[in-house]
Amino acid sequence: MKVAILTMFNGLSSTYSLVNVVADQIAMLLQAGISPKLLVSESCPDEERKGIFCDARIEWIKITNTCHGNPIIWHDYAQPTGQVHDSFYAEVEVIAKDFVKHLQDVDVCIMHDILYQGWHLVHNIAIREAQKELPHVRFLEFTHSLPVNRPQYMEFPFSARYTDMPKTKFVYPTYSGISALAKQYDIPEGKCAVVYNSLPLLESMSPAVQQVAKHIDLLQAQIVMVYPARLTTGKKFEKVAALAGAIQKKTEQSTKVIFCDFPSADISSKAYKEMIRIEGEKFGLRNGDLLFTSDIGYPDGFPRQGVLELFTLSNLFVCPSFSESFGLTVLEAASRGNFIVLNEAVPALKELGGILGAYFMRWDAKNFGYDTQETYHPSEAQYYEEHGQNIVNAMREDQCLHAKTIVRKQYHIAWICKNQLMPLLEH
Repeated sequence: MKVAILTMFNGLSSTYSLVNVVADQIAMLLQAGISPKLLVSESCPDEERKGIFCDARIEWIKITNTCHGNPIIWHDYAQPTGQVHDSFYAEVEVIAKDFVKHLQDVDVCIMHDILYQGWHLVHNIAIREAQKELPHVRFLEFTHSLPVNRPQYMEFPFSARYTDMPKTKFVYPTYSGISALAKQYDIPEGKCAVVYNSLPLLESMSPAVQQVAKHIDLLQAQIVMVYPARLTTGKKFEKVAALAGAIQKKTEQSTKVIFCDFPSADISSKAYKEMIRIEGEKFGLRNGDLLFTSDIGYPDGFPRQGVLELFTLSNLFVCPSFSESFGLTVLEAASRGNFIVLNEAVPALKELGGILGAYFMRWDAKNFGYDTQETYHPSEAQYYEEHGQNIVNAMREDQCLHAKTIVRKQYHIAWICKNQLMPLLEH
């Protein structure tokens, strides 16, 4: 499939929100294996290409912005009637020829505000003229502002801002605007579609976190748990894995666990990791649901900034530690909006959790001058499953936590590409 993106950008400053939308769309296409053509104004400076715009797979096309040797001045024709400037139709002709030339080998052309914005009226008419010679090309017209009210009286060419275009789907970023968009162009709502704007959370994070994302799905899982600690039995990694497995088994919520571990002298890391994996799988985790950052290039510990970024993506923090003097990671996880589950038998965790409104469970613990040992009836598995269900129920009822999870799962480029953009390109 050959796809073109028609923007007519004069510059690529990231302060212009549409530049960011197009950058994310390019990333979607590249991830889907599609190398797009990007059509911009001939005055768009090459030196402004940064980030995704530097990808060698993009074919840059500069559409003419001159007519008879003079620069084309864009006029904002937002009114439905009036007079266009003297050179308007001559400009339409030269621009249309460029569109035909560069869209001949394209299956789908994505347009951004070309049919909507008044200052793109010359390009609006030009692409309609070019379409007469491009019967094989399908078009998607993205509108990024509130649809305008359809006027009762209008004249050509101004009427093009309110007129349907053959073989074109009209796209808006929210469902709430579809009815108004359909009224603007006097088309059925079935000729409209929704493609969300994305929040590139993962793309804005450090290389370390992006490395983690290559090995485990940080975005699609319903529950993401991050546990940073020294790889010692006192931190009870296996209990985190066991509870994660029980949650997944009991609630059928896809669950991923990332251990930001660093070695300890009191036990073989290799042996302890194997024990943790076995415990997790025994209680319900599947192969691939658990990751140690020490296994992907960080044997001596994961960067602190990366840990904080992972907490931004995670939504459940469990600390079953045998002993804590304070519990700084609890604060770190709470500050990033995680649901907090702590070992009630550890005094420092009980104190901190009481202040934070944490959910408490009980594991073996070291208290002041004595140790405690827990027994579970009828079984440890049932204890974890019962509390796992309670935890998931409480997480569902937390509106802020629900919003955080939905943003992570549904407003990133991979989800939008798979569920919204690709179906439009393929049909």
